[in-house]
Amino acid sequence: MDEKTKYSEGELNEFRAIINDKLGTAKKDYDLLKATLMNSDGNDVTDTSPTFKVLEEGAATLSKEEAGRLAQRQMKFIQSLQGALVRIENKTYGVCRETGKLIPKERLRAVPHATLSIEAKNNQK
Repeated sequence: MDEKTKYSEGELNEFRAIINDKLGTAKKDYDLLKATLMNSDGNDVTDTSPTFKVLEEGAATLSKEEAGRLAQRQMKFIQSLQGALVRIENKTYGVCRETGKLIPKERLRAVPHATLSIEAKNNQK
């Protein structure tokens, strides 16, 4: 029996739905992180006692740095999901970029933006 070299239109539609769902959630999370960075909730140190102001400013700075890193990571995830949608349109989705074989459906359901099979990923180490 010949080995499949690409996923069918129906299978690609299933993956497209999974990716669009994850993309929607990822964008909402990114917007929340962005709002945290912009301090749009209005919680700051202007109304606190001067004694705690220094401590709170330090914690706020640390929190903003962490939120910034999380926002960057979330944006990278969004871009990876968008790249997966492009691969679906190009009919190259699910093909390992190292081995040229199909990435198993189970892996793509868990990590829909994957471009490497487990075999290729393990060989990178």
